[in-house]
Amino acid sequence: MRILLAEDDEKLNETLVYGLTQAGFIVDACFDGEDALFYGEQNIYDIILLDRMLPCMEGTDVLASLREKGIATPVILITALGTLSDKVEGLDLGADDYLVKPFALEELLARIRCVSRRPRRLVDEETRTFSDIVWLPAENRLTGPAGNCTLSKREATLLEAFLKSGGTTLSRNHLLLKVWGPDSDVEEGNLDNYIHFLRRRLKTVGSRLSLKTVRGVGYTLTEPS
Repeated sequence: MRILLAEDDEKLNETLVYGLTQAGFIVDACFDGEDALFYGEQNIYDIILLDRMLPCMEGTDVLASLREKGIATPVILITALGTLSDKVEGLDLGADDYLVKPFALEELLARIRCVSRRPRRLVDEETRTFSDIVWLPAENRLTGPAGNCTLSKREATLLEAFLKSGGTTLSRNHLLLKVWGPDSDVEEGNLDNYIHFLRRRLKTVGSRLSLKTVRGVGYTLTEPS
C-alpha cells in the first residue's frame, strides 16, 4: 500500500515515515500544500495523510481541490485543530477521518486499517481475480491455469495497478509513479524490464492474458479475444 504523507513539521514527518515504513507501507512525503496537491493529483496513492495547516496551501484547500477533481483517495486529516467545528468542516470537505495531534502511531495505524476496510475501495490484502488469474497479496502468490508463482515487490505493485485499472490503458508516467514513486530518478527502461518480467510471470502460470504495448501511451492488460 502506498501512502502520501503531507506534514510540514520535519521531525514529525521523519518519525511518521519511519514508523509507517516499518509497518510495511510505501511512503512518499512532502512538506507543503502545493506539493501535496501535485502528488495527490497523480492518483497513485491508497491513502493520503494530510496535515491541515501546511505552508503554501492549507490542507483543507488541498482536500477540497482533490475532491473537485474527482479523486476519491481516502484522506485522513492530521491536525492540532481539534474542536468539533474543525472536525465537522474537515469531514464535510471530504475527509474520511480526522486525527488530532498529538497521537500515537498505533492509533494512526488503526485508523489506516479502518479506512482501508471500507467497501468502496479494494485494499491490498484482498484477493483479486481477473480473467484466468488470481492474485493473493497476503501470500504474495499469483495463480493461473498452469500453477502459481511468487512476485517481487515491484512486480506485485505493477500487477495490482493493472488489476485496478479495469482494462484501461495506463500511461508510462502513471506506472513509473505508481511503482517507483514521484521522487525517484528511475530510467524509463526499468519499466520496460518489469513489464517483461510480468509477462513471463503470466506465462509461467499459464494465463492467456496479454500485456499489450499501446504505442506512444503505455500498456494495457487485456483478455484473449
